[in-house]
Amino acid sequence: MAILPEVKKHYGRLQLYIDGQWVESASTTVHRTTNPATGDEIAEFPTATREEARAAVEAAQRGFETWREIGVRERARMLFDMRQRFEEKFEELCRVLTQDHGRTMAESRGSVRRVIENIESACSAVYGIPMRNEHVDQLASGIDEWLVWEPLGPFLIVTPGNIPMHAWSSFVPYALAAGCSVVVSPSRQDPVAAEWILRAAIETGFPPGVINLIHGGREINRYILEQPEIKGLGFIGSNRAGKELYELCGRLGKPASINGNGKNHVVVMPDADLDQTAEWLLRSCFGMTGQRCLGSDNVVVIGPIYEELKEKFVALARSMRLGYGLDESTQLGPYTTEEGRQKVLSWIDQALADGCRMVLDGRGSLPEGYPNGYFMGPTILEDGHPDMPSAKVEAFGAVACLMRCGNLEEAIEWINTKTNLGHSACIMTQSGKAARRFIREVNVGNVGVNVAIPQPYAFFPLGSRRDSFLGRAKSRMASMRLFLDEKTVTARWV
Repeated sequence: MAILPEVKKHYGRLQLYIDGQWVESASTTVHRTTNPATGDEIAEFPTATREEARAAVEAAQRGFETWREIGVRERARMLFDMRQRFEEKFEELCRVLTQDHGRTMAESRGSVRRVIENIESACSAVYGIPMRNEHVDQLASGIDEWLVWEPLGPFLIVTPGNIPMHAWSSFVPYALAAGCSVVVSPSRQDPVAAEWILRAAIETGFPPGVINLIHGGREINRYILEQPEIKGLGFIGSNRAGKELYELCGRLGKPASINGNGKNHVVVMPDADLDQTAEWLLRSCFGMTGQRCLGSDNVVVIGPIYEELKEKFVALARSMRLGYGLDESTQLGPYTTEEGRQKVLSWIDQALADGCRMVLDGRGSLPEGYPNGYFMGPTILEDGHPDMPSAKVEAFGAVACLMRCGNLEEAIEWINTKTNLGHSACIMTQSGKAARRFIREVNVGNVGVNVAIPQPYAFFPLGSRRDSFLGRAKSRMASMRLFLDEKTVTARWV
């Protein structure tokens, strides 16, 4: 199949977006970002200076003062307009995401569709704000009392390298719906995707300063968060970075939504449809090259079905086609960075040292024509046990570790006690009784029954628990509780 055309071969030196203007950074610290399939450079981007970060904060404060005064209906109209821009640029955004991140076009289309769903959800959130308000007349003699929800102010939004567009949409449209402004600091892994999603958004015509973009990094993020105008943080990324920023929020007294790492499980019951389960496992373990917070690498198999499931799963995994995601026949793309690929190789080495046995080795796989890409084929290990160090650490790659388990009670105990990460867990079964027990007893925030990825739709929160989440409100629709605060008014006029 022919490869889809790249939007650009090289995107030049990326700029900052401050106060409604694209700004050439004065920074001398410049990074390069590459196409993960080819290894070729596709853009340069700076680390913003403190002066530029401060300018973005000041712009966000001015933007907030303007934006909060814009009526609810006008805010909603602009969000609806933004949704239309994303529909018009749908395929272009998908190709940029594939070129910059490495995922397949099918995966990019799914991700950009989730972005649009989040914008739609934010549109409904705008109209939900008046419904939050409560008014009681004659609460006492001559006294009325009411509750209003008000936007807090500018927020820092930090997005990760694995879902640069989806993470943006998990916070930014909702901040705008609430009446807040934002300074967005994207990952250094795929800054082109961050710029192009912003370009689509600003065509709507938001007032200057409402959305700002800074290419920062750890120190600049801390500096921005320390500025008094910034009222809080929306973050998706690693636990290490998230906890560091959450501690800073605690010292500063600022609210946050911190979404971190996971270590997820798929439990396969003896009554599961094994043909369908093997297909689902491909997506759960290898989708987006395993670089997703709701993907799984621990596959817990209960009962005598182990060998049959393994045979079906390995056969399907072995047939997966590696390649550049702009080739629509590709089923497994490259890792976003070579550093990320090396970390997965180290995880595999640890698992083998723990006592796991290799079943399908993808470490030497390269698609024809892409010798410099960050590729590795699907890898399947077995003889895993939840007490192994590797079983407690997220592989974040196209890896599955098969584990034998005696019964559902033991599987639930493993999920609840062998790790303190709580993104997701899935069960494959035909038994409503088993599924109900799993749903009620497993201590994670996102549960799947006969689905590969328990991805909540935009109007539900990403319900992660334990060390996978810290903060005041979950992302997506639930983030309205992050961006809004209550004010009560008690008045006497008679």
